[in-house]
Amino acid sequence: MTTSSAKRFYLWFALAALIVAGFVSYFASSHPDGLDSATLRGCEVVQTDDGAEILTGSCIAQSETDHTMTGSPLADYTVGGRDGLTGVAGVIGVSATFALAGGAFWLIARARKPAASRED
Repeated sequence: MTTSSAKRFYLWFALAALIVAGFVSYFASSHPDGLDSATLRGCEVVQTDDGAEILTGSCIAQSETDHTMTGSPLADYTVGGRDGLTGVAGVIGVSATFALAGGAFWLIARARKPAASRED
């Protein structure tokens, strides 16, 4: 693969990832995934008069606790807890992942080059 075709591939890959994160994520199911539904087996979710949810029965989910990152800015795939910003949270996550991975790959590639061929 030539350098220009590799760059073109990475640009198309990044564009596709950003489109999926920013647009397609709005169509994701709001229903529990397999792990959530498995932990709820044996329980029923009941809405109280004040809008809270309680679990009745016996299931693994009754012993759940909040994650340590619950208060973070991108918790629950939103920005600041606002449900309408799922795509924005996805784009931020993809961009951060690309930046960290790109920086790590650059450092690894730089470290693997012989010292004589490095021009700083």
